[in-house]
Amino acid sequence: MDDEALLAEQKAYYRAGAAQYDRPYAQYEGLQRLLDAVDELPIAGDVLELACGTGQWTSRLAARARSVTAVDAAAEVLALARARTASPTVRFLQADLFEWQPPRRYDTVFFAFWLSHVPPARLPGFWNTVAAALAPGGKAVFVDDGPAAAEWEEVLANQPVPAALRRLDDGSQYRIVKVFHDVQTLTDDLTALGWSVRVRPVAGNFIGVAEPPPHHS
Repeated sequence: MDDEALLAEQKAYYRAGAAQYDRPYAQYEGLQRLLDAVDELPIAGDVLELACGTGQWTSRLAARARSVTAVDAAAEVLALARARTASPTVRFLQADLFEWQPPRRYDTVFFAFWLSHVPPARLPGFWNTVAAALAPGGKAVFVDDGPAAAEWEEVLANQPVPAALRRLDDGSQYRIVKVFHDVQTLTDDLTALGWSVRVRPVAGNFIGVAEPPPHHS
């Protein structure tokens, strides 16, 4: 598949760039607003956080949840997340989200700035994994970049998978998957997969809450 090499490069970028990961959170007011918005979202019970990164969202989830299981593929960002998160109800797991299958079900599945890194061909499979991870009555809650964020990225043209170029302080550069989901299209795509979904724009980003198809197993 076209996306294998790109996904390997994406993982390498987040491993090599762990120390720079938090910079946007210090630089952009909009991200702080989004972090604050978590307090108003339907996050409850046992929470699964996918692609937790350095744990920017994890402790906020833990404040609302009975437990949090936070998963990421990069050991380097997980080390930072562990150091940042004092809550005894949080456990961290290192796993590739394209291969990992949740061993149990959760009341909430949360992911921030992860959906835009999932290649389009893998989206149906990803949403199936999310559905399989949800307990009856559970919800998926997600936050990501909308199309307006493209102006901050070095978007690569004519790629088989939507991609952007990211540079690290040492001058190295990496290609990552970057899909700028439009609220309406994302809503339509999820509805077509059987989900009940509400996506609302927030500044240049969006917040979504989705319930899986009624007969998911």
